[in-house]
Amino acid sequence: MAYIEGSHHITLSVGRAQEDVDFHVKVLGMRFIKRTVLFDGSVPIYHLYYANANGDPSSVVTTFPWAQAGLYGKRGTNQSREVLLSVPEGSLDHWHRRLTEHDVEVRNVEVFGRRRLAFEHPCGIEYVLVANEGDDRVGHAGHGVPPEYAIHGLHGLGVHVTTPDRTVEFANDTFYAQDGLAEDGDRIAVQLGKQAHGNHLEITVNRADDQGTWHYGAGTHHHFAWNADTLANQDELKFEVEGRGYTDISELKDRKYFKSVYVRSPAGALFELAVTHADGGWDCDESPHELGQRFQLPEQFEDRREELLAALEPIDG
Repeated sequence: MAYIEGSHHITLSVGRAQEDVDFHVKVLGMRFIKRTVLFDGSVPIYHLYYANANGDPSSVVTTFPWAQAGLYGKRGTNQSREVLLSVPEGSLDHWHRRLTEHDVEVRNVEVFGRRRLAFEHPCGIEYVLVANEGDDRVGHAGHGVPPEYAIHGLHGLGVHVTTPDRTVEFANDTFYAQDGLAEDGDRIAVQLGKQAHGNHLEITVNRADDQGTWHYGAGTHHHFAWNADTLANQDELKFEVEGRGYTDISELKDRKYFKSVYVRSPAGALFELAVTHADGGWDCDESPHELGQRFQLPEQFEDRREELLAALEPIDG
C-alpha cells in the first residue's frame, strides 16, 4: 500500500540572491547546503538550499531568486502562503530578540491556543516559528544561534483557500493524512504521512484576497515536497493520485539530488512527491562537511559553467 513518509522540502520564489542568503544563514542560522541552478527553462536562475545540521529531509528550504530576471508573483488565496519552521520549546523569547536585533519585524500570534512568532522574508513571504517538544532533528547553530535554540527543520506549510473542504478531502483521501483534524477559527490543521514532526498542513479559509499567482515569481511559494521514501512507492503514489482523477500531475523529473513528480492540489497549492534516491543525496557531488561551498551544475550544464556564473548575481555566504 502506498504511503507518505513525511515532508521533504519547501521551495520558494524569492527576491535577490544575497538578501536570501543573509536571511536564511545570517539571521535564521540555517546551514547553506547547496548552490546550483533551476533545472527547468532557459533563464539562468540560482537554486539555493538551506537546512538543519544534518540536511534531513523535512528540514530543507530551497529558493529561486527571481528578482534579477524581473519576474514577480502575487500573494493571494488558493496558494501556499506560510513557511512553518519548528524550533525548540522555550526558544521563542530568544528568537523574538534575535529577529528584532536583525531589524526583522516580528509579531506574537496565538494559533491553536499556543504562542508563535510571525515575520516575513525580505521579499514578503510569510514565515512562522512554531515551538515543539520532542523534535529530535538537530538544528544548525550558525551565526551565533545557540544549539539549544536552533531551528529543527520544517513544521509544515500554511495554505490559503476559498473552499477548505476540497483540500481536506485531498489530504485525507490522496495524501494519507493522519486521523484527526484540529480547528481554530478559520484554520484547519492535518498531518500528512507517518512522521511525528515536520509534516503539518494548515489550511486557512481566505475569501478576501484575490487569486494568487502560480507561476515562478519573486515573493511567492512554488511548491511543497512530501517524502515518498522509495522510487517504487513514488510510482504507486503517482498511479493512485491519477486514479483518483488528479491528472494534472507531471512525469518523473530527475533533480540530481532527488527524483520528483508534481501535482496541483484542488485549491492551487503545488505538491511534489520526492525521493532521495541511491545515486542522489546532498553529498553526491560534495563531501558532507563541504556542502554548499561550490557552485554545482548538472552534467548537461557543465560546458556552460562560466557563462552561467557570469549571468548570475554574485553571492557571499
